[in-house]
Amino acid sequence: MSGDDSGMPSIAPSRGGVRVERLVTSGTFELDGGSWEVDNNVWIVGDDRECVVIDPSHDARRIVKSIPRERTVTAVLLTHAHNDHINGVGEVCDATRAPAYLHPEDRVLWDQLYPVTPDRELRDGDVVTVGDVELHVIHTPGHSPGACCFYAPVLDVVFTGDTLFNGGPGATGRSHSDFPTIIESIRDRLLTLPDETVVLTGHGDSTVIGAEAPHLQEWIDRGH
Repeated sequence: MSGDDSGMPSIAPSRGGVRVERLVTSGTFELDGGSWEVDNNVWIVGDDRECVVIDPSHDARRIVKSIPRERTVTAVLLTHAHNDHINGVGEVCDATRAPAYLHPEDRVLWDQLYPVTPDRELRDGDVVTVGDVELHVIHTPGHSPGACCFYAPVLDVVFTGDTLFNGGPGATGRSHSDFPTIIESIRDRLLTLPDETVVLTGHGDSTVIGAEAPHLQEWIDRGH
């Protein structure tokens, strides 16, 4: 599961023409007075007619340019509202006329960057359809209060944002985060998915549920 982001290759099996593509963008993550240089994975899911964009980060113009004009962006889905995951939302939504979806518990972070409200609310159990593929919303708080993952059973992929990475949980040492909560979310909401489910993360390389599940106790012992 890898791909050169320059050509927007398909990096997951397709169904009915629906495919998953990755674009890597670079910028800064800022929180609690700190600033860090980061590379973010922007995920585009859809067929030749329509798609959704997950976490448009840093370089909105490049993201919009990567999507052919004949392809309709039906939604911008946000795994959480840290600035490095949402700082391209305004421009992408303006250019594509797509609504932005965010869990309401992450408004505390969203409001630090945007003076307007997100267009739609994400709730646990919601289903967003693109092409003939359903993305199931899983609320996974811990990295942030409203963090969500998007699970596509027919593609055997889950988009985890910064909740679960290749090698363990996302960071919880900053404001609006909590280590026991992220462990509970991962244990009860993600590691229960089929072992072959590919984990497409907000930063870095992908993994699979079966590779991460055996390490849960190590993460707990390590703490945050």
